[in-house]
Amino acid sequence: METLTTRREHKKAETRRSLAGAALRLAMEHGLDGVTVEDIADAAGVSRRTFSNYFASKEEAVLDSDRERFRALVSLVEARPEHEGAWQALRASTAELYRDRPLPDVEWMAQLRLLRRHPSLIARQAGDQVALERDLTAVLVLREPDEEIARLMAATFLATIRTGIALWLEGAGEQRLPELVDRLLGRVAVQST
Repeated sequence: METLTTRREHKKAETRRSLAGAALRLAMEHGLDGVTVEDIADAAGVSRRTFSNYFASKEEAVLDSDRERFRALVSLVEARPEHEGAWQALRASTAELYRDRPLPDVEWMAQLRLLRRHPSLIARQAGDQVALERDLTAVLVLREPDEEIARLMAATFLATIRTGIALWLEGAGEQRLPELVDRLLGRVAVQST
């Protein structure tokens, strides 16, 4: 029975990735307004109803890889050794995340940034960023009991990551993104009281 459950979970995860990948690819090719839920379902080889079992909207599907990355980052921070300070755990987790997940090329990232400026995605992105900051704070407060400092760390960390990605894109990928982000994280550190 366990094998059947594992197989079913694997199939569901595969379907979710397929739908999210199709949504992102189609939106980048045709613009978000030029893509329907039916288009995404067709591209993934599933029904409209199956799409609805995974996502409430095409916007949610387009941003799913970001949410997956966010969940992975929070899990990595949570799993760091207890003796590490909060900021150290954030830096180490970021390095691990970049090592474990291949980075897209600069052109693809630039197209993605343009797509994400779509009004219907901006609100969802903002909500996702607030949720990520809240989730990171909850994990950081276990290492940094001053909640104000933990919140400041989470917010500063996310702003630093966004700055690193912007600099990387502006420099057309002349530097490797993981090294650029780590250098920036090394320049900005929120100190405990």
